[in-house]
Amino acid sequence: MGLEIEHKYLVADDSYKAMSESCHEIRQGYLSRVPERVVRVRIYDDRGYLSVKGVNHGDIRQEFEYAIPREDALEMLALCESPVIEKRRYIVPYGGFIWEVDEFINPRRPATAEIELPDSDTAYPLPPFVGPNVTGDPAYYNSNL
Repeated sequence: MGLEIEHKYLVADDSYKAMSESCHEIRQGYLSRVPERVVRVRIYDDRGYLSVKGVNHGDIRQEFEYAIPREDALEMLALCESPVIEKRRYIVPYGGFIWEVDEFINPRRPATAEIELPDSDTAYPLPPFVGPNVTGDPAYYNSNL
């Protein structure tokens, strides 16, 4: 079973840009937003992906992700519920961990920073751009845009 353990924070400032090692363009949409089985299609730079995510239990949920042809992902995006999300993802190494900072282009919303962990109790340092912890707050799930 695929599990995702993730903590999410609002971003306090844009210092992540200077700290990032790369930036990626993402377009993603949702074929299903039912919390028990969220189905997302994504184009990450020039690669396509299909993901199925289960309901959140705190910071843990089931996640299954598969690479698909970019052309299929484009066609599936046309089937998605509105809005199709456009964002930039900055990859920021910090304190032995990798942070992903999402800057939302469409629709506009506050930037968020996420860290994936091996387990819920893993201790990690917070980078200077990290603001309030919003882990588990449905208002900050991409599927709820």
